[in-house]
Amino acid sequence: MTIPYAELHCASAFSFLEGASQPEEIVEEAARLGLPAVALLDRNGVYGAPRFFRAAREAGIRPLVGAEIVLDTGAGPGLELARVAENSGPLSGPLGVVPDPVAPGTPLPRLSLLAADRTGYRNLCRLLTEAARGRPKGRARARWEQIARHAEGLCCLTGGTEGVVAIELAQRGPEAARRLLERLAHLFPGRLHVELQRHRLRHEEHANRALLDLARRLRLPVVATNGVRYARREDRELADVLACLREGVTVDTAGRILPAQRERCLKSPAEMAALFADLPGAVAAAGELAESLQFTLDDLGYRFPDYPLPPGETPSSFLRAITWREARARFRPLTARAQAQLERELDLIEKLDLAGYFLIVWDIVRFCRRENILAQGRGSAANSAVCYALSITAVDPVRMGLLFERFLSEERGEWPDIDLDLPSGPQREKVIQYVYRRYGPAGAAMTANVITWRDRSATREVAKALGFSPEQVDRLARQLGRRASREIRNEERSMDEELRAAGLDPAAPRVRCFERLWWRIHHLPRHLGQHSGGMVLAAGRLDEIVPLEPAAMEGRTVIQWDKDDIAGLGIIKVDLLGLGMLAALEEAIPLIRTHEGVEIDLAHLPPDDPETYEMIRRADTVGVFQIESRAQMASLPRNAPRRFYDLVVQVAIIRPGPISGNMTNPYLERRQGRQPVTYPHPDLEPVLRRTLGVPLFQEQLLRMAMVAAGFSGGEAEELRRAMGFKRSRERMRAIEEKLRRGMSERGITGKAQEEIVRSITSFALYGFPESHAASFALIVYASAYLKRHHPAAFTTALLNAWPMGFYHPATVVKDAQRHGVTVLPVDVQRSGVRCTLEDGAARSRRGGGGHRSSRLTPDHRPSREARTLDGARTSVRIAPATQPSPTGCGPEPSHHGRSRRTEHGAAASEGLAVRLGLRFVRGISRAAAARIEAERATGGPFADLADLERRCRLGADDLERLAWVGALG
Repeated sequence: MTIPYAELHCASAFSFLEGASQPEEIVEEAARLGLPAVALLDRNGVYGAPRFFRAAREAGIRPLVGAEIVLDTGAGPGLELARVAENSGPLSGPLGVVPDPVAPGTPLPRLSLLAADRTGYRNLCRLLTEAARGRPKGRARARWEQIARHAEGLCCLTGGTEGVVAIELAQRGPEAARRLLERLAHLFPGRLHVELQRHRLRHEEHANRALLDLARRLRLPVVATNGVRYARREDRELADVLACLREGVTVDTAGRILPAQRERCLKSPAEMAALFADLPGAVAAAGELAESLQFTLDDLGYRFPDYPLPPGETPSSFLRAITWREARARFRPLTARAQAQLERELDLIEKLDLAGYFLIVWDIVRFCRRENILAQGRGSAANSAVCYALSITAVDPVRMGLLFERFLSEERGEWPDIDLDLPSGPQREKVIQYVYRRYGPAGAAMTANVITWRDRSATREVAKALGFSPEQVDRLARQLGRRASREIRNEERSMDEELRAAGLDPAAPRVRCFERLWWRIHHLPRHLGQHSGGMVLAAGRLDEIVPLEPAAMEGRTVIQWDKDDIAGLGIIKVDLLGLGMLAALEEAIPLIRTHEGVEIDLAHLPPDDPETYEMIRRADTVGVFQIESRAQMASLPRNAPRRFYDLVVQVAIIRPGPISGNMTNPYLERRQGRQPVTYPHPDLEPVLRRTLGVPLFQEQLLRMAMVAAGFSGGEAEELRRAMGFKRSRERMRAIEEKLRRGMSERGITGKAQEEIVRSITSFALYGFPESHAASFALIVYASAYLKRHHPAAFTTALLNAWPMGFYHPATVVKDAQRHGVTVLPVDVQRSGVRCTLEDGAARSRRGGGGHRSSRLTPDHRPSREARTLDGARTSVRIAPATQPSPTGCGPEPSHHGRSRRTEHGAAASEGLAVRLGLRFVRGISRAAAARIEAERATGGPFADLADLERRCRLGADDLERLAWVGALG
């Protein structure tokens, strides 16, 4: 006999530090147990709903959406609601909550809410948004008046021992609980259900009897649930460790602080029927309620915002018009091949109804151009000729032969992804705020980034919870924290070896427990972060599609869903990413214009400049975008770039994919003529010719599948996605069989087939997109060109964009000096907060390196050892005004006002010097540095030390730090 039971109350690991299973694991176990429907009710959010929905749909289980709402302490036990006048109808508006104090240690009360329909889901999202507004992260609290405003379409369960009714019953007795149930019945007419849970606890059963009696007296339906906190019974161990982390105790010392959760796993309908044998109606009612809940995430009703169009235009017709208009200027010449590609893309964009998306991204790029903000599309968008025509991207995909299907295809079934690189800092924020203004605070938000437990965090927290000593925790963290990097280098060790290296006995029971939990906690959600730049836009209210939370930065909000979870729901994301090098380039351009009289246009730099490439081949690339790491420098002389495509390869070659796939050395050996160029099969020569027979890019692997196995462009892209980070063995097996079948049909068998399959399946996970590498290569060339021809301005901008890149500012300064750049020390009479560029004429007018007023006091001459910018120790005295003293970045005496060749053959910008900024004085706050700059600008130079101290409100510590680096002389 089929028992009509569905589990209506499950928490996943998205109830951070409370649930112990992924949403997918809950679905998998529910399917095994034969549950027809499951409700995910995470604390204060629907964070895991997309993953839960996707997994449930694949498993044939009905996914029910809801949340556990934590109530404000003012809405807790003992609340007194204003009486509702007779005939006033359902409760609405403020309810006049009068809070009573809650005893310390009392669990905050919760309400469990389930979305019955789309109205209910929208109300749930808005309620969760309001509960989080103005609250610290992770401390959302709902007030009764907010619940009353958003109760329509929601079913309410009273909850288990954490529920508001159970807490009221325990603290104030049956009559108080009865009054509360009556009020809840007013809020949720016909949609309130008294929830009973049985975890074999005496106090819980006493509460159940009282709740059952109240339900009968008030004629309220009763439902049975298990208040699930983890999927399988064996996960209880992890749930206890998470509870210890939440409470800040160890397993040994937790005692009764640990919640009683031995029975809070998923149970089959038969188990629940046996558990509630005396209340079969409660079990059946759970199944009936699940049947009545009709909402799924298929019913989100999401729409992308409409772009304002000229009269008589549709999005597609307007996109066509501006694309062809702009293409004539962008493609020089506009060849027949380019025209055919544009037409093909525009047809597909119209068919997929994506024109509005391209117009909105184009609008953002136009705003950047109006505001003189550098913006460049990257990633798969660089494969699109339409994106190039609209100046969204800077790489000509037709000339480069890039694969459009990597960006968009009919088979993909999801929106394309356009990433825009912007200068990090205020310029990027200006663009983000433009989007908020354009689409309204409820129509735009940043995407979330689910932070998971990784090697180091898992090691430290699990070891602490299990009671390991601080020394053991440190040793374990050092040892296991390097595990991922060893895997990339193919230096993987067994876990027993790792534990022995940390000084532990792998056979000891506590260590075995640690190992078990260490593996289990990996990749579970730990907390919610903000994605670096993903923004979601919606027509109408985004907070009716997904709850919003305030971000740490003022003026921003974040959706509750991870960036990777929204694509399958048809929600569009635009990535506005901050790039430090773009900020440096953007600052360098006006510096060069002002101080050198040269106009720099990054889009029209001299191509293939011999001096720039010669510098790159020498690996003289400190500060150059993407090719300044030690590994990149080591490979530059071997790759010996001489043209743009060589830089594209250089960007991609020092990456996990080519390295782990053993592609880097074969390519470099062939590049140097030490290995013959061969191909896995003659048909693949056109695909691999530019990379000497070695697959380096994702697009090449897709083309290999298309040429060798007859895949369509969409099928090839599906192959790439199947081999992503979350690859499943079943999909991998199916893809490999399809590859082999297609190759066999084309006569590719034996060793050639094996080599092609191995290349595709092993490399697709980490392969770097060619379009991405090409976009980055443009910035590589621009930064290298400025370093070679305008080193002083480039160094100034580089320092001001720090932190970025691989090197400490001291290294950047010393490298600049090797190229003949004069670097002047911090000086309170001349330095701003940031570094500045000074020319020789201006310094001469002030008397060479300084003027008399810069020597603030002849008697203030500390001669003590001090830490300077590069961490070295030096003895610093107040120097004479004409002799700048060291700052720790090591500026050396040099000749100004004439061009000269340096040891590297680079000519320094004539007469220019970099003046270090006050921000590089350790221990000086940004506010104090800003006061010094502002006071000097408004009141002139400082007369003496007392004048500096008085006008800038500096303390003795500030003055001493300035003296240590010679900034007072």
